[in-house]
Amino acid sequence: MDDTFFMRQALMEAKKAASRDEIPVGAVVVAGTRIVARAHNLTETLHDVTAHAEMQALTAAANTLDSKYLEDCTLYVTLEPCVMCAGATFWAQIGRIVYGASDPKRGFMQNGGSILHPKTTVTAGVLADECGQLLTDFFKAKR
Repeated sequence: MDDTFFMRQALMEAKKAASRDEIPVGAVVVAGTRIVARAHNLTETLHDVTAHAEMQALTAAANTLDSKYLEDCTLYVTLEPCVMCAGATFWAQIGRIVYGASDPKRGFMQNGGSILHPKTTVTAGVLADECGQLLTDFFKAKR
């Protein structure tokens, strides 16, 4: 199991979001080699602007592991997290973030990534084309 395997799991979640007419972003949280949380965007379903895939996944992982700190976990997400989600990973002290497509308009990297916990490492661009294409297709169908 590697980053590609877990990003494909996040992509499966993103496709679930698309099937619910949600922006297709998916996330999984991994502890060791075990997926401890799976989530996708639920902002439309829950009428909640904070119900991003990452937020849902962090909450589920904390509940599964019975810990608010996730320093030994990796968050895989199909789209670069926004500032809100990056801030949540700071408070959860997530060990690693792996994302697919970049988000030059709303992604946390616009701030140079300084919003993350100092010990958090980042890997960008895993299956970026596939992750980005899912979003492009979703928004094309909306227009």
